[in-house]
Amino acid sequence: MSFRWVYAEPENEETISTLQEELGVPRKIARLLSLRDIDSYEQAKSFFRPSLSKVHDPFLMKDMDKATERLAKAIRDGERILIYGDYDVDGTTSTSILYIFLQDFGVEVDYYIPHRFKEGYGINPEGIQYAIDMEADLIVSVDCGITAIEETEEAKAHGIDMIICDHHNVGDSIPDAVAVLDPKRSDCDYPFDGLSGAGVGFKLVQGTIKKLGLNDKLAYKLLDLVAISIASDIVPITDENRILMREGLKLINREPRLGIKALLDLINLKVGSITTSNIVFSIGPRINAAGRMGDASKAVELLISETPSEAKSRAHELESINVARRDKDSETMEEAKAMVDKQYNLDKISSMVLHHPDWHLGVIGIVASRLVDAYGRPAIMLSTVDGKIKGSARSIDGFNIYEAFKECEDLLEQFGGHEYAAGLTIAKENLDEFRRRIDEIAASNLTDEDFKPELRIDCDLDLSEVDMRFWKLLSQFEPFGPGNMRPIFVSKDVRVVGVPTIVGKGHLKMKVAQNGSGAFDVIGFNMHEYLPVIRNGQDQKMDIAYSLEENYWNGKRTLQIRLRDVQIQD
Repeated sequence: MSFRWVYAEPENEETISTLQEELGVPRKIARLLSLRDIDSYEQAKSFFRPSLSKVHDPFLMKDMDKATERLAKAIRDGERILIYGDYDVDGTTSTSILYIFLQDFGVEVDYYIPHRFKEGYGINPEGIQYAIDMEADLIVSVDCGITAIEETEEAKAHGIDMIICDHHNVGDSIPDAVAVLDPKRSDCDYPFDGLSGAGVGFKLVQGTIKKLGLNDKLAYKLLDLVAISIASDIVPITDENRILMREGLKLINREPRLGIKALLDLINLKVGSITTSNIVFSIGPRINAAGRMGDASKAVELLISETPSEAKSRAHELESINVARRDKDSETMEEAKAMVDKQYNLDKISSMVLHHPDWHLGVIGIVASRLVDAYGRPAIMLSTVDGKIKGSARSIDGFNIYEAFKECEDLLEQFGGHEYAAGLTIAKENLDEFRRRIDEIAASNLTDEDFKPELRIDCDLDLSEVDMRFWKLLSQFEPFGPGNMRPIFVSKDVRVVGVPTIVGKGHLKMKVAQNGSGAFDVIGFNMHEYLPVIRNGQDQKMDIAYSLEENYWNGKRTLQIRLRDVQIQD
């Protein structure tokens, strides 16, 4: 699918000139900084040299003093503690962080993660009963709990205190717990509200270490798990997250814990060269697979492994689960595409609502995202569970799927989510009307142009400007992620050098040059369909949209262009 190229515009061209002069960097680098709201030498210095000395004081967070006092007391008195987590990557890494931290003190600690399909998200009566049965004195929730008002009261009725660590949006009221840590609380003055769930748990660890009068550095050995949560949970990699992410990556590459090392060995990722992308596309999905297929405790068991043999066994178990998840993904995607082709005329619809009673709830969210990528329309995937139709929705720019659900709430039994992703439960008899109404809402809010996805371009770039100095400066923008995405460039009037080919499983490979520049290697993953267009226009000039990356092959490092889109000139 081709894209609409939308150029980012800096607020102030003068800022770019000032940065270029003060930093002594190429103008395009100064432009990239300006687009990231960096407009002074000091801000640029902090951006290029993130330091743990710049992380925020945990006690700036509302209720941190109460939380650390209660947790420190539990540690000193040897109380029984239950960590209550969630089944995704953020939840399992959060749980592991608190578990490892408390176990080091010899505290009697256990964890509870609800079953994705039997119990659903959040603190529930089954989890509270588990705490009662183990005679817990304290529950610490991570990556959940901000809505657990009744469950908190139930725990209190049985003499169990609760500390809630969450990062999700806060409702009209909060649980009456000993402490509620959530930087999104309206009465919380913490300087950064973009922490992951594991990030909030890490701040609790930091604060408790201070409360106990111990060395601050004790918390830093947990940053590998924080980094995995940040990359996987799609939180902004800005401010404090940028520092935690960068330091966590260093730890993974220098001294990965046993469980992570076993997983890296199994999937042939080399310690020392692990990137944010490796976490997003390789490590995170495998950790997430356990929860998607049912039992997320398998992921925690890997992350807290204490011996190499245990870690190896857990990694193999997780990989087996992930293989099953991938197979289920592929099978469901093929069925969904066949359903779209059979039931819909894409020229006449603005959304897709697909239902199959046997689809696996753990993969339909992923498949919905892929349908959006394939067809450029909001996609809602539904399955039947215990007689109820449940599902996941993904949307496109310009269409708030959560607000659309609100317009249909008379048809829905339950729904929740945000602008781009949501979940729902609907009665079977309302399905046809829901499908009709959602498409009507989408049609009234979207135009043909909206169905063509945007590709946000940072700036034009001449290939002659790309050298190793430019690359070294660009690489210091890492780690990339929301709020600091990998820059996308456009080079115009380029020509193909030699003969383009297809390699691997449908990847376009070629060389290009521009205005007498040297030839650059180009790889376009899953872009085999572009080959006829490029070959037919091989003698013509074209504009390419791309990012830059390093390629490792046979022990050599070279720069290559990662192709995103092509426009052949008439």
